[in-house]
Amino acid sequence: MTERIPISRPWFGPEELEALRQTLASGWVGSGPRTVEFEQRFAEFLGVEHVVALNSASAALHLAMLAAEVEGQEVLTTSMTFVSTNHAILLGGGRPVFCDIEADTLNISPREIERKITPTTRAIVVVHYGGLACDMDPIMELAREHGLWVIEDAAHACGGLYRGRKLGTIGDMGCFSFQATKNMTTGDGGVLATNDATLAARVRRLRWMGISRPTWERFKPGRPRRAWMYDVVEVGYKYEMNDLAAALGLVQLAKLEEANEQRRRLVERYRAAFAHLDGVDFTPEKPYATNSCYNAVLRVPAGMRDELCEYLDRRGIDSNVHYYPNHLLPLYRPYTTRLPVTEAQWQRLLSIPLFPGLRPAEQDRVIECVREFVLSRSVQREAARS
Repeated sequence: MTERIPISRPWFGPEELEALRQTLASGWVGSGPRTVEFEQRFAEFLGVEHVVALNSASAALHLAMLAAEVEGQEVLTTSMTFVSTNHAILLGGGRPVFCDIEADTLNISPREIERKITPTTRAIVVVHYGGLACDMDPIMELAREHGLWVIEDAAHACGGLYRGRKLGTIGDMGCFSFQATKNMTTGDGGVLATNDATLAARVRRLRWMGISRPTWERFKPGRPRRAWMYDVVEVGYKYEMNDLAAALGLVQLAKLEEANEQRRRLVERYRAAFAHLDGVDFTPEKPYATNSCYNAVLRVPAGMRDELCEYLDRRGIDSNVHYYPNHLLPLYRPYTTRLPVTEAQWQRLLSIPLFPGLRPAEQDRVIECVREFVLSRSVQREAARS
């Protein structure tokens, strides 16, 4: 029986197992010394002053909205994203205002942002779709002109660049995901990155019930007298990362650049294989961006996407749609608007397998099946016309 090819698979080895063993043997598995070390290492990797480790990117986005004080205000955003991006706006008491996307990059359009800014706009959320950078210079210029926060949803973009700068470090806050399918994974987890010390301090409180002193600070060696004392300055959440996740994160971070380079090579092989396949293309490269290549997204002719998904499934190959536009969901009906580019493009999108451990023979199978399907459809169209 032919082994099924998943759309994603974590890139784990003996190093991750040893890191988990050491953490378990230490007797401290909650948020503690490894979480602190991971925050420091990730801050160094990004080149920012502060990183706050959390249990998900969804938590990071929620706390970013609270820190930006979006309650009662408008937040400009994209519909072409996972719902956690826009749920965070609602959780923060804000009102999502959906902007259309660029047809080629699938990223939020700076022109749309400019068109939809109003006196009640508080923030802009940008999502670097698939790891390809949004065009940040015009977005940051608009934000400075109108006094707006910029929150980068960098869930897809760990290690990606915009004009040589790491994604997630250009706006006021960057939110990263280490969920199971991401470029680096801690099983689940995330961070919020910023250069604002006051903001970072508040996010640290909010991640642990609003408590002024983290648990590890009250129990670590060399702690001061009456270290058990703490204050609660506001209502917070249970959003901490634990040391088991951080132990995985430290190993995964050391492998990230190599993993991303493997992803890029695989995408280039897909791109070359489908270059002359009628009606099929990939998200283009951009001179300002180095793509982290979170996913490999095919664009196929309208009406063909779902059939291709089913065809691959029958041949033991997983695929997925990223994403069903948020503004079309019933929950977001109060905020719905016409987004003609988003509504045209999403019906053409299908993500195919991409991960560092994807073997050449597995990728050959994916390529062969896509080509078979598209060519067979071409023959059918020609027969129908004759």
